[in-house]
Amino acid sequence: MVKLNELRDNPGATKSKKRRGRGPGSGLGKMGGRGIKGQTSRSGVAIKGFEGGQMPIHRRLPKRGFSSLNRKEYAVINTGMLQAAIDRGALDVSQPVTMESLIATGVVRRPRKHGLRILGKGELKSALKITAAGVSAGGKEIVEKAGGSVTIEAVAPKAAKEKAAEQEA
Repeated sequence: MVKLNELRDNPGATKSKKRRGRGPGSGLGKMGGRGIKGQTSRSGVAIKGFEGGQMPIHRRLPKRGFSSLNRKEYAVINTGMLQAAIDRGALDVSQPVTMESLIATGVVRRPRKHGLRILGKGELKSALKITAAGVSAGGKEIVEKAGGSVTIEAVAPKAAKEKAAEQEA
């Protein structure tokens, strides 16, 4: 039976902290492992990327790429994914395929600002009526080959939709 007064940590489970600046006998005396003089030997200094006055590497290296401020965010789905959803019974072939129907069936997780975009990767055996914000040339070809149709509908961002609703009222 274990007694409370006999409980101990496993050997090596706890480690005592280094006591710096406590004399030469400790091996961490005098400067306490901080080196000699300078900015980093003093307390309260945490300069990331500082290289002692030399031009830092993040400024020496060239910058690449570009991020557009006006990029469009689509929920992208391949024709093969649509067929897989039909095969498992998540999508009804008789109903039109829209962003809302795909979210309701769990094929698309969350709505995107600029709507749904269909891409042409994979096969499609069923004829579907798809309403999307965009479709690739390959995607349109696959859908029409299966006997379906694609309607392209521009999806306005939420703010524009709300403004339009206010003007109508």
